[in-house]
Amino acid sequence: MKHWWQGRDWGDDRGDSSIQMAIVFPFVLLATIAVIQASMWYYARQIALTAAREGATVARSYQSSPADGAAQARAVLGRTAGDSLSGYSVSASSDGQRVRVQVSGTALSMIPGLPGLQVTQSASGPVERWTVAGE
Repeated sequence: MKHWWQGRDWGDDRGDSSIQMAIVFPFVLLATIAVIQASMWYYARQIALTAAREGATVARSYQSSPADGAAQARAVLGRTAGDSLSGYSVSASSDGQRVRVQVSGTALSMIPGLPGLQVTQSASGPVERWTVAGE
């Protein structure tokens, strides 16, 4: 017969797995939420980049304006953003040689009470124009 002062019998490990799970599970849960949150941020980033690219393609087209590109980017966001990219804004500018379309917004947050991560993507390209051959 063992007395309380003789210490623990290390062969008796009943309940150890419960304690181990209580210690490890919060970290597993935190890692899972972090992976999901990173995926949601990446998806929102891809939505913003697609809208910026399509806007830049329209804005750099022959006889188009930066406003046309911004309108196209907003149309793409209207179709694809849903809840994944909220509070988005679009800006477009041109210096006559190049056009740039920038899309900003907020990615959806998995953690209640915390705002989502900011997303900003841009695309640019040369403005198309007619030229005479040899000049």
